[in-house]
Amino acid sequence: MKLLVSPSPHLHSGDSIEKNMYGVIIALIPAFICSILFFGTGAIIVTLTSVLACLFFEYIIQKYLLRQQPTIFDGSAFLTGVLLAFNVPSNLPVWIIIIGALVAIGIGKMSFGGLGCNIFNPALVGRVFLLISFPVQMTTWPLAQGFAGSYTDAQTGATPLALLKEAVKTGQSVNDLLVADTFIGYKEMFLGHMGGSLGEVAAWALLIGFAYMLIRKIITWHIPVTIFATVIVFSGILHLCNPDQFAGPLFHLLSGGMMLGAIFMATDYVTSPMSHKGMFIFGAGIGILTVVIRVFGAYPEGMSFAILIMNAFTPLINRYCKPTRFA
Repeated sequence: MKLLVSPSPHLHSGDSIEKNMYGVIIALIPAFICSILFFGTGAIIVTLTSVLACLFFEYIIQKYLLRQQPTIFDGSAFLTGVLLAFNVPSNLPVWIIIIGALVAIGIGKMSFGGLGCNIFNPALVGRVFLLISFPVQMTTWPLAQGFAGSYTDAQTGATPLALLKEAVKTGQSVNDLLVADTFIGYKEMFLGHMGGSLGEVAAWALLIGFAYMLIRKIITWHIPVTIFATVIVFSGILHLCNPDQFAGPLFHLLSGGMMLGAIFMATDYVTSPMSHKGMFIFGAGIGILTVVIRVFGAYPEGMSFAILIMNAFTPLINRYCKPTRFA
């Protein structure tokens, strides 16, 4: 009698690419609804354009360039489009969004071989490319004006991070900025009544999505919690050393793309470490780099750059944190 052993895995958890991808998309629905309520039709136009462009470019590249069976219905291109839209202003011109989608799918994903082979988060590749190529359009932030807000003629203003960076540059005390009339307050930052990209607003909506993904076991808590803890400790130390120059932990947690990046982008399966030990290292690196770039760098925001930098270290982290072999 022959013993036949099939290749691993021998047990299946019931997870699939489609199930997990669409699970993340469902978790983003509360934040998407908030972005519509805050930015109006601009949020719909930007998101719809980004999603359709990502689906189109993935289909074209797979079918006609790579000669593969298109996989646009697995949810990965759809999710890339949503995350790209959440990282840009709600008044970004359509043609720039399409360029960002082409870079995200064509360079960030398909040039490495497609889903599962990409080194960097595709949506962040597209976002950083647009930020470097179109800095004016990518840093013109519409204010939250409700559903009646105009897409082409929205009222714009500085984000909290931009106000902080300008205040430090001009020698103004951070404490003076936080009590000034121009500062909207932590409550408004938590609720989302501020300028910024679609995914920077409504921290509470992003936290709802975080809870949903934890309950459904789509992601684990290790990377987001490590990022939050690192930012709290590092920014807290800086604030204690010089409160006139460095903002406190709460400001950094509620401003910019901290919540979106930590919950939905740093936890990408392909570009993050596999072991829990590696996740802790990965999250700590993102937290430190984000604060360093925000405080000492030229850009007000550092979340996107921090995640991409740590994406590059993921293979080394996986190698260092490789589990012990027993056979």
